[in-house]
Formats: sequence, structure tokens, C-alpha cells
Amino acid sequence: MLRTSVLKFTELESVDNFAPTPQRPLRCRARSLPVDTHFEPHQHAWAQLAYCDRGLMQVTAIDQGQHSSFIVPPSRAVWIPANLPHAVTLLENAHLRTLYMDVSATPPGWTGCRTLVVSSFLRELIHALEDTQPGPRENALILLTLDEITHADTYNLRIALPQDKRLRALCDAVLREPSRQATLAEWAADFGASERTVARLFRDQLGTSYLQWRQQAVLAHALPLLARGVPVSQVATGCGYASDSAFAAMFKAAMGQSPSQFQGAALKFMKNKAPALV
Repeated sequence: MLRTSVLKFTELESVDNFAPTPQRPLRCRARSLPVDTHFEPHQHAWAQLAYCDRGLMQVTAIDQGQHSSFIVPPSRAVWIPANLPHAVTLLENAHLRTLYMDVSATPPGWTGCRTLVVSSFLRELIHALEDTQPGPRENALILLTLDEITHADTYNLRIALPQDKRLRALCDAVLREPSRQATLAEWAADFGASERTVARLFRDQLGTSYLQWRQQAVLAHALPLLARGVPVSQVATGCGYASDSAFAAMFKAAMGQSPSQFQGAALKFMKNKAPALV
């Protein structure tokens, strides 16, 4: 996904007032940020759930030795382990509700980044945790939120990039031309490799198939365009789909809502100018 706008590099503010502890293992920080806000790679001594209830953001991280990019709409959130370097870029005006999680509350077996489906219940729990004070109510909300996070469905909105130079060149080409409906054999031939070799590299380096990886690339290309009001038919064509219905079916299966529903919610929010940093 190519960006032509200028990123607004933003200094990290102190988060000491939101630092979680074993006694208060979840803390919620809410703020509105304008499009193109960018936080350079940084890390925390605690885990976090990167979530925006309005807008669209991109989270990049080096997770288990692999560079990955996550596109995060309001229906999804990215869980980031403690001490993992990550960067955040706002692709649209957004309202963030970040959950900071003490390492003592990390669900068993959670060692790498993962994309969670944000249910309506989890969304309301996160909202309720904003500005809470220590006490029985906060304790109850924390227990419910941790349980909902632990049992949330997962969905892969990760765009993994390989270390192998040949496969990286191919992946970069696909990202530059999302509308090209070439087969893996055709892409492989462009880079002097066989289809079998490239398919093996996708499995070995990225743990997925070419078609699954390309779907993530298509979503990464489509989401910001939809959020900016580009007609669905134009986005579908730009993503290489011959029909709007085929694109809509893929999008709904991946995102839990139709392209028009996602676009309507995004444009409604964009009508309101994003406030200054809070």
C-alpha cells in the first residue's frame, strides 16, 4: 500500500499515569489523533491492545524475527507483547482506546502479536474502563475484559514480509500492483523462479499460501481507499476483482461487515475534525 501524504512524526508522551500494575493489570488510555500521525518504533514494559473505535491505523512490528504490518479497523485490535518494538501510523483520523496490560495478566501461550476480533461486548468493556478508579467496579470490569480478550476470535490482518530477497521482491511487486490478477506461476516467472520454489518460500518464510498472503495485501490496499470515500466499484477494480459482489464477499468474510458499511462508518467519523492531541 503506497502512501503519498506526509507523515507527522509525533514524540512519545509519558504513559506513567497509565502504567498497569499487578494490582491494576489493565489500564485504558483514550485519545483522538489526526490522520498521518506516526509514532516511531518503541516498546513498553507491559503488553498492550492497540485498538481504535473510530478510524484506521497501521501497526508494524518485528515479531519473532519477522517484519509484519497490521491494518487495524474498528472491528479488530492488535495485541502486542511486552518489550516488543512496534510503530503506529494513523491512516485516517482516529479515536484510540489503548489497553495497557501488566505482564502478570498475559494469557497463557501468548508470545507473539495477534489480531483479535472486537465484539460489541469487548468494545463496551474497553469504553467502560476509561477513567475508572481503583475499587470493586474496576476490578470486575478488568476481570470481564481479560476474559473477553482471552476468548476473542482471532483473524490474521498481518502482512508479513519475507527475508528471502527473491520472495521479498515478488511481494513488493504485488503490493505495488494490487490490481494485477497474475497467477503465482506468472509472478514467479517475472523473477526467474519456478512456481514450486516460490510456493515453498511462502510456506517456509511466511507460513501461508500466496493466495492467503495476497488477500491481506488487498485488504491493506482497500481499507484506506474505502475510508477516504473512493467508490466501492473503483476499489474493487483497483484490487483486481472483476465484480463488486466478489470483492464484497471477500471483504465481509474478512472484516465482518460489507465494504459500504465500513465506508459509511468511516466517512461519518471523518466529517468531524479530529481534536488536538489529548
